[in-house]
Amino acid sequence: MRYVVCIKQVPETTDVKINPETNTLMRDGVAAIINPFDMYAIEEGLRLKAKTGGTVTVLSMGPPQADAALREAISMGADDGILLSDRAFAGSDTWATSYTLAMAIRKIGAFDIILCGKQASDGDTAQVGPGIAIHLDLPQITYVRKIESIDEKTIVAERLMENGYEVIQAPLPCVLTVVKEINEPRLPSLKGKLAAKKAVITTWKAADLQCDPKCIGLEGSPTKVVKIFTPPARQGGEMLKGEPSEIVPQLIAKLKDAILGAAN
Repeated sequence: MRYVVCIKQVPETTDVKINPETNTLMRDGVAAIINPFDMYAIEEGLRLKAKTGGTVTVLSMGPPQADAALREAISMGADDGILLSDRAFAGSDTWATSYTLAMAIRKIGAFDIILCGKQASDGDTAQVGPGIAIHLDLPQITYVRKIESIDEKTIVAERLMENGYEVIQAPLPCVLTVVKEINEPRLPSLKGKLAAKKAVITTWKAADLQCDPKCIGLEGSPTKVVKIFTPPARQGGEMLKGEPSEIVPQLIAKLKDAILGAAN
């Protein structure tokens, strides 16, 4: 079985700056980590490999320094890493990102399961995993909290819902997005860290993937960030003091005034 895990390097802090011209994150000089949800995807790929045999390939799109995230995944036990890095990819929204990752997966060739974290901490859209499935015309199971069984043809997984879960069977190959309830990511071993240092990270550019230039980067992104701003600080509220029997009439009167004022 061949598993492909898609990961993203994200800022370690929420204190990031925005490029005023492109309205995209300025990542230079900001410490970066693997997106927390992607850590669960890596771990699940490694667990599936232990059960079924095969390989785990970790795939990421980002600047050259994103190879650190791939090396961390290799230190956990992944077999190899592929970095999609090209200035042409800069500014990609979730549609363009999922297209680029899908093109890379096509280039990889044989695969059985594509694993992604539920969402990225810097965007919180939860769209890239499903987008990959759409671009590759594959079945998908989102919000996976447990894999019940897997064989060469099918997978059965529990999908987390607000009030419980549902059990879904899907044919392979298939795309999964996982939630944190699925496992506990392991820590890299010393042997793994040494292997990661020596690992050769494959780097592909847009030309290597034969991407349509109109489908990548800012030009290929149908969604645009028009403006980013900090919302105004909330003004302090008014505290009503006294016994409940005294406060309730005051509150009702103020609510009436507010409603009448808004109506006028």
